[in-house]
Amino acid sequence: MSAPGYDEELGSEREYVAGLYTRLDAERARVQGEYQAALGGKGLGAMERDVGVRALGRESKRLDVVDNGLCFGRMDAISGERSYIGRIGLFDEEHDYRPVLLDWRAPAARAFYTATGANPEDMRRRRQFHTRGRQVLGFTDEVLGRPTEGDQGDAALLAAINAPRGEGMRDIVATIQAEQDEIIRLDHPGVLVIEGGPGTGKTVVALHRVAYLLYTQRERMERHGALVVGPNPAFLSHIGRVLPSLGETDVVFTTTGGFVPGLHVTAEDTPDAARLKGSLKILDVLAAAVADRQRLPEEPLPIELRDVTVRIDAETAEWARQEARDSGQPHNEARAVFTDIVTYVLTERAMGRIGRGWLSRDDKAEWESLRKDLLGELAADEKFTAALDALWPVLTPETLLAQLYESAPADSGLSRARGDAWTVSDVPLLDELVDLLGHDKSAEKAADAALARERKAEAEYAEGVFQTMKLDREEMDEDVMLSAENLLYAEDLADRFVEADTRSLVERATADRDWTYRHVVVDEAQELSEMDWRVLMRRCPGRSFTVVGDLAQRRSEAGARAWDDVLAPYVPGRWVYRSLTVNYRTPAEIMAVAAAVLAEFAPGVRPPESVRACGVPPWSRHVTDGELPAAIEEFVRDEAGREGTSIVIGPPGVPGTVPASETKGLEFDAVLVVEPARILADNAADLYVALTRATQRLGVLHREPLPAALSGLAEAVRT
Repeated sequence: MSAPGYDEELGSEREYVAGLYTRLDAERARVQGEYQAALGGKGLGAMERDVGVRALGRESKRLDVVDNGLCFGRMDAISGERSYIGRIGLFDEEHDYRPVLLDWRAPAARAFYTATGANPEDMRRRRQFHTRGRQVLGFTDEVLGRPTEGDQGDAALLAAINAPRGEGMRDIVATIQAEQDEIIRLDHPGVLVIEGGPGTGKTVVALHRVAYLLYTQRERMERHGALVVGPNPAFLSHIGRVLPSLGETDVVFTTTGGFVPGLHVTAEDTPDAARLKGSLKILDVLAAAVADRQRLPEEPLPIELRDVTVRIDAETAEWARQEARDSGQPHNEARAVFTDIVTYVLTERAMGRIGRGWLSRDDKAEWESLRKDLLGELAADEKFTAALDALWPVLTPETLLAQLYESAPADSGLSRARGDAWTVSDVPLLDELVDLLGHDKSAEKAADAALARERKAEAEYAEGVFQTMKLDREEMDEDVMLSAENLLYAEDLADRFVEADTRSLVERATADRDWTYRHVVVDEAQELSEMDWRVLMRRCPGRSFTVVGDLAQRRSEAGARAWDDVLAPYVPGRWVYRSLTVNYRTPAEIMAVAAAVLAEFAPGVRPPESVRACGVPPWSRHVTDGELPAAIEEFVRDEAGREGTSIVIGPPGVPGTVPASETKGLEFDAVLVVEPARILADNAADLYVALTRATQRLGVLHREPLPAALSGLAEAVRT
């Protein structure tokens, strides 16, 4: 295209995209107005109001987050039809809702990602816009059906790959590759495992798959949303913008340390303790700890009632304990069974002693009266309550697990001085104990009774208002009265006293331990223990998962060694495997260094193939103890003057460095690796991770000799 022709075409595209933003702004204003009206809720019941508020709230958020790069491409069909592709769909309401912008997830948009020169899929041209905010800066055209001309579409991909990194992960919605698109749109109802080495885009593909599922299965998923589990808070912060930028906000992000509401644990156990707690064998330990609190009295416990003293002996407690256990209820809920049996035995004994000689078998009313009195005495007796607490106490997961650790033998692997100094490995155990223990029903019953009294008072007040209006009907206009009678029924008016629950799905799900999700994404899944998987399977009864990982990068002793080991117990025959082999992040020069490390500890694993070279060879420098701090400062100072991001990665405890474990899933323009020999000694996978975080520049500082796998760096350019 000639320069004048390009400029004219660019002006036309800018005008079209500006019109799309006008439609977007109008749609925002409409939805926001309806949202505010729904908050008022006139003429609506509490439930109807809440549903409307949440639906409009979701739509409002969806429209608010797609401002940047709303439209990023255009497809031209051989027939001459043009389709613009964007983050969401927009329609022309005046012309039969004709699409003016296709959502990238719509079936009609798929050819934008899959058409090639050899297989154009009835497409003549693919145009990709270069945008900043709402502005179209330019465009790149790829003419399809002419494979001999070269694939100009690579220009957009390479431009995105080479661009400096910002504060968080960017979506790839404009540059999804065909192999990635196939995985994103895969029609599989069970578990999808996506494995790929560093830089293959497996995380961002998984996130786009969630966005695709939320779009294609919105009715099924919107009430429960999706869960994304990542390895650490820094990773979640890094990926947190991707789904909102695609118009999806009904997604909860957490680490395994956040499985239990109210807890956000980051501390880690020793490898041995993590392996022990992560194994399913710990279930027997937890069950035994609960059973140990279901006790029998060593000596009969006397309960002094008004007219008689009765005793809880071991035989009675054992019968009650067995009945409670046989009920199949969690510990705290089974306490009611235990209490009923003990109460029955004590009242029978007391009645026999009190009624002997003055009550005949036929005096049923007297016997029932006596029984009622005795039940009341027992319920109010503090010693009886204390005896129940001693024999079948109400337990909380936190208290029980802390006591277990504090009382464990020193050589058990579970002992620690402060039981509630929680680690990430403790969180699935606490979650397991929620199911083993259940809830304390007494508190729930009290709350339900208080709510019932409140609702009754509200209904009585509403009925009073309604009756007052009926008395005044002669003084009211007939139309006004009919309207009032339609609205002011007692129950309807009572509903208006109930505050609308306007919390978002994310807020409600995060606060509710029993919330279940329609789909779960697990990133760095090779690190999850068997106990972690139990938690996740409880969170997703439908077993719809996207599992992302790389077994070669496993560092946790409790993690997975084979995907079938962790998935077969839950979804036998219902999981499929896909691999990504192209490295879009790490340039060839750096990947060659990382591949040498991979060959040392995982010789059977093939490293991903880089799509580009950066032209900057990685370097190393030997420094003394005194020179190391200054060398790190020099790297930080030099990178501060460049566009993009940088990081210094080193062994735990080295000042000015970040452990490799905290950089998993992240990427930076420049990386400085400090003391690679120490990192390698701790965990070979950590060194592999550290070396593959860079997208442009890699340097290594070492006081000890370089590991053999990095010996090639000794001859590289030194700085």
